[in-house]
Amino acid sequence: MAYIGQGLDRFSNVEKLDAITPATATGAGPYNLLKGGVAFTPSSADTMVVSIDGVVQYGNFSVSGSTITFNAALADANTCDFIYHMGTGLLSTPVDNSVSTAKIVDSNITTAKINNSAVTDAKIATVAASKLTGALPAISGANLTNLPAETKPSVDSISPSVIENTQTAVTITGTNFISVPQVEAINSTGAIVAADSITFTSATQIVATFTLPVDGTYFLRVENNDGNAARSSSALLTVSDAPAWTTAAGSIYTGASVVSTITLSATGATSFAVTTGSIPTGLTFTSGTGSCTIAGTQTEFTAAGTKNFSITATDGEGQTAVRAFSMSFTFGMSGSGGFN
Repeated sequence: MAYIGQGLDRFSNVEKLDAITPATATGAGPYNLLKGGVAFTPSSADTMVVSIDGVVQYGNFSVSGSTITFNAALADANTCDFIYHMGTGLLSTPVDNSVSTAKIVDSNITTAKINNSAVTDAKIATVAASKLTGALPAISGANLTNLPAETKPSVDSISPSVIENTQTAVTITGTNFISVPQVEAINSTGAIVAADSITFTSATQIVATFTLPVDGTYFLRVENNDGNAARSSSALLTVSDAPAWTTAAGSIYTGASVVSTITLSATGATSFAVTTGSIPTGLTFTSGTGSCTIAGTQTEFTAAGTKNFSITATDGEGQTAVRAFSMSFTFGMSGSGGFN
């Protein structure tokens, strides 16, 4: 009679494996699974048909790789009748909507089975925070849309750039200032000092008055009243004590034309210069660090006279201190008459 049912081409491969040889020494196993003497790896224990002593075994063995292990020990007296591997069984294309969620084994849907771009935003409900781990991918600014517009200020330059500890007005030049911003000086140590007062001149200029008791360099930070802020890219402001003269002003010499060395001193000064008037002709002025000197023989006066001039002391930050001095010259009587 003709075969009735699915065509044989609809069945998956049925593999007949080599029978194992039960042994008391091996016990429950593991026993090697071979096909034609070559190691064979079954898809799972459920696809195996094993007969021992005429009894088909089921649920009482497990497979690992190309080995089989029984739940109970076998002995030399036992006989393996046959071993078949049934593959995937009858192949049949399921009809639409016939495979339910319950029929899909957990973990059987792998990443490789999901087409690129197959999962749309609409299919993603929520993402737990615990899943957001590792480095985030780079995001191009061109892909960020509907963001609120921000106009940040900038701090470009200031004048003066060097001040003393006393209250001083500093003009800040930049962009996008809004009346009236907050202004702070930030020391290199991290200390922050707010401006005593702020005057808004324009969107590109403001005047901040500071009293900074600690010498050092300071960044300037401007924050508009809309919350946008900017800090100078470098420490634009230097707070430093100006040179301080220790030589009193006024007359520093009275005498003859030959002048021994006169030393004039100012703390913090790195250089000195005669900036108003001049020293008497013939004398030599020498600038140094912390002091300057005047010496030589004057040739400007032949009769009693006084020369006034000012000397400016300058420090490493360009700060200056000016002091006025004078030198007077006297001459003895000569060619006078005598008495007999």
